[in-house]
Amino acid sequence: MKHQHVEQLFVAFIRANKERFYLLAYSYTKNEQDALDIVQDSIQKALQSLHTLQNEQQLKSWFYKIVVRTAIDFLRKHKRIQVTDDEQLMFLSPPQNDTYENMDLDSALDTLPPAYREVIILRYFEDLKIEDVAQIVDANVNTVKSRIYKALKLLKIELTKEELS
Repeated sequence: MKHQHVEQLFVAFIRANKERFYLLAYSYTKNEQDALDIVQDSIQKALQSLHTLQNEQQLKSWFYKIVVRTAIDFLRKHKRIQVTDDEQLMFLSPPQNDTYENMDLDSALDTLPPAYREVIILRYFEDLKIEDVAQIVDANVNTVKSRIYKALKLLKIELTKEELS
């Protein structure tokens, strides 16, 4: 692969999906500025290691992995997790067909342990294949499947509780 071609492909990919990357980073930090910093840092890291990308078909999962790792590193470094209310989240989210407007689902997602929330967001909100999710979170496919199954079970329990309230 020619480096210039890969770089052009990467730039086009970032431009087309920047809102998605922001929302992914935001799902970790719950803070607008921190999410923007994470996306910026991720792009910088990706540009520096673009030469390591073996196959341009893996660009999406490769970059998602960088964003996820950068977000996790950020949280470890700052040892804090911000909680944002639903109205602010809806205000900050760019209008998209697939944004989740169901506040019960949003609050139920927040009750999930991070490893479960992460696989649900990547699989269902980012629409990634299970194999790509496994690569991004550094787990095998069966582990990801079991996390998804357990997370969906927990979400169902949580949503049923909220429905009864």
